[in-house]
Amino acid sequence: MALTCDDAGVTPDVQSSLFAGAGALRAQYDATDWSATPLGPVSGWTPALRAALSVVNGTRFPATLLWGPEWVLLYNEPYAEMVGDKHPVALGRACAEVFPEAMPDIGPLLEQVSRRGESTWSQDVLLPLSRAGFMEDCWFTWSYSPVRGADDKIEGVLDIAVETTQLVLARRRSELVARLVSALQDAEDDHAVVERAEVILASSPDLLEVRVLNGPAPGPGLTLDPGTGRQHGTPCVVELLQRHPRARARHLAARLSPRLPLDSGYSEFVLAVAAAIGSAFDSAAAAASERAISEALQRSLLTRPITGPSLEVAVRYEPASDLAQVGGDWYDCYPLPDGAVAMMVGDVAGHDQTAAAAMGQLRNLARGVTYSADVWRPSQVLQDLDLAMHGLGMEEVATAVVAVLEDRGPEGQLLHWASAGHPPPLLRTADGAVHLLDTEPGLLLGLDPSAHRLDHRLLLGPGDLLLLYTDGLVERRDAGIDEGLDWLVHTVRAHAGAGPEELCSVLLEQAHTHDDDQVLLAVRACP
Repeated sequence: MALTCDDAGVTPDVQSSLFAGAGALRAQYDATDWSATPLGPVSGWTPALRAALSVVNGTRFPATLLWGPEWVLLYNEPYAEMVGDKHPVALGRACAEVFPEAMPDIGPLLEQVSRRGESTWSQDVLLPLSRAGFMEDCWFTWSYSPVRGADDKIEGVLDIAVETTQLVLARRRSELVARLVSALQDAEDDHAVVERAEVILASSPDLLEVRVLNGPAPGPGLTLDPGTGRQHGTPCVVELLQRHPRARARHLAARLSPRLPLDSGYSEFVLAVAAAIGSAFDSAAAAASERAISEALQRSLLTRPITGPSLEVAVRYEPASDLAQVGGDWYDCYPLPDGAVAMMVGDVAGHDQTAAAAMGQLRNLARGVTYSADVWRPSQVLQDLDLAMHGLGMEEVATAVVAVLEDRGPEGQLLHWASAGHPPPLLRTADGAVHLLDTEPGLLLGLDPSAHRLDHRLLLGPGDLLLLYTDGLVERRDAGIDEGLDWLVHTVRAHAGAGPEELCSVLLEQAHTHDDDQVLLAVRACP
């Protein structure tokens, strides 16, 4: 947009009529010695300048003229408010003298308008300004337009501007808080909360050198260090509000940006960050409490195995590495009335307290069915379990493998087993050979009470070792079950001389992180 003016309408009393629309700035315009400026006395101002100034003083948008080759400033009341303590000194001064910090950004744009007559548009552009006693990050949306005289010569530039600092900062801060909340929503423990929060906040230009620290804050809300200057950023401390009874006192320590004023928006942002972190600590504490209750329930049900002198047995229960979960994995090992030893490993589908409770119920059912049965065939145990689950209205689904060992003296142990959708048992013979007892696994428990189950038999010679386990040992998110089973066979083969206790420890150690609970039951026939 180009503003073109001529001599029409110019009155003799130039200064009185020209400055009448300046409002609160009228006194500054009248007091300025214009003859000492590059513009010269008001009586010599061109019609284009007079008309343009009338337009500037007639709008409520912040507006200024940058006139002549020096781009001398003339502006209205809203613009004076926007430039802060640069007013009133800026009135009648060259732009480069008033805004030296902004000239690298605005100088080329002014040249574009002054020399080529091309209007500009700049939206939400960062312009650092020293307008309140410090270098401040400010954002503006503005347009430069040429102002032409009667001969179509460009005499000056009209600047219509709006400061968007608060909008830009609000958007930037709300986006950071949203990213912080998203990153913390599944943090499983205090360490993860601290680590994730500090990583997200490290990218924030509004909070510098952020640390989440233990201990109470010196006071409620946001506390500033009044003894430290703004030059390197004002240190601040804000308490982390936590409502969980087991949460420990913590606070957030940081430095505020030295290039932003500490206004209400800034304070609210810091408090929102602290609230997000405090809420994450509460969630982690609640999840840890829930996990502790479930794990205590689970461990209370997983009693030590009871066996005779002819068997060497080791058991392990390892909770999932994800502390927010608890599963329905279990093991059991106990003598039957006729002297045989029953063993069972199973896994109720799910990862919560419901699964853990169902596990306890199913384990006790299996014990009762096996111990009191006239015939303890593993296939019959699984069929009776299915019937009991159906009759008692249990809606859970589970995998399980049931094994019974009969002592055959010097020959070893006669193994009977049946599976309900469970990973195959593993056999390591006394000579170090390892293979999976990979038979038809059968249907899972809880799906069909009429499902037919198959029994399998195998003689465990002296020194042979049998390993029962749940799928948490061999399943990974980044690998298939076959890869996990191959790893298991390879690892057991590599530790051919390990006894049940040592082998269980090795397997759990080499499994590293895991996404599910792990149960192991290893039994070796004594030589």
